[in-house]
Amino acid sequence: MYERILVPVDGSDASNRGLHEAIRLAKALGGEVRLVHIVDDSALALNPETGIAAAPLVADFAEGGKAILEDARSLVRAEGLDPSAVLHENFAGRVADLIVEEARKWRAEVIVMGTHGRRGVRHVVLGSDAQAVVQRAEVPVLLVRSTRGKK
Repeated sequence: MYERILVPVDGSDASNRGLHEAIRLAKALGGEVRLVHIVDDSALALNPETGIAAAPLVADFAEGGKAILEDARSLVRAEGLDPSAVLHENFAGRVADLIVEEARKWRAEVIVMGTHGRRGVRHVVLGSDAQAVVQRAEVPVLLVRSTRGKK
């Protein structure tokens, strides 16, 4: 049960809470952890009229993604586990689709991810990758809510 645990990471507090829960689950069940980070290049305005050179930004985003993955990998290793890790770049579409596709390809048995728990207008405007993963995933998804904003 839950021997293959996919953990999307982005370096945020919410993501780190999800990672810690995935570590607990993997240790309790003898599971394997796979970390995934999506470099979301779709956020760049690639319109040549803006005068922004996108190539250096894409390279910076990729380097940042590698650092996020390495930090997460180090954290998991410090807990006695040996995770695999994968970095994907997203030039169009939703990050959630790449997470779900990685879960399918790797044959994950559960996806564990942090969520910011946004509601109301902020949720409508920003959308929710976590919600989209829950809707599209073929395996169970464990959402770990950020404590941000709680008193």
